[in-house]
Amino acid sequence: MPDARPQAGPKARVVLSFDYGLKYIGVAVGQRITGTASPMAPVRANQGKPDWPAIERLIREWQPDQLIVGEPLNMDDTQSEMADRAARFARQLEGRYGLPVALIDERLTSREAAQMADTPADRHGIAAMLIAESWLAETGRS
Repeated sequence: MPDARPQAGPKARVVLSFDYGLKYIGVAVGQRITGTASPMAPVRANQGKPDWPAIERLIREWQPDQLIVGEPLNMDDTQSEMADRAARFARQLEGRYGLPVALIDERLTSREAAQMADTPADRHGIAAMLIAESWLAETGRS
């Protein structure tokens, strides 16, 4: 089961982060050396069911050492229905790809992403970028 705390071994150089959603899953790729990430096109989801072949293509292309999933907790630190779904998605990623998966608190990233996005479609990748950069900052650069 994914650990809610940020974690990474010294080998985690490339990370893929996900902003789980029912229609779209935001994706970003990040790298530890600079602690930065870049948004990518979102992966479609059908009522929360991910497009697994698209995710598999991303993992083959980027060969990440670490996967990160945003955990949309409520402002009072309680679990939301979406947080439960995101945790399930994280467990599925870990089971399918055998890579370490970390859940990270993503409260307010959607709001910040909406302010940064040029179009509504851009906000998913930007939210994933913010999730990756937050995780990279918390786990330190090396």
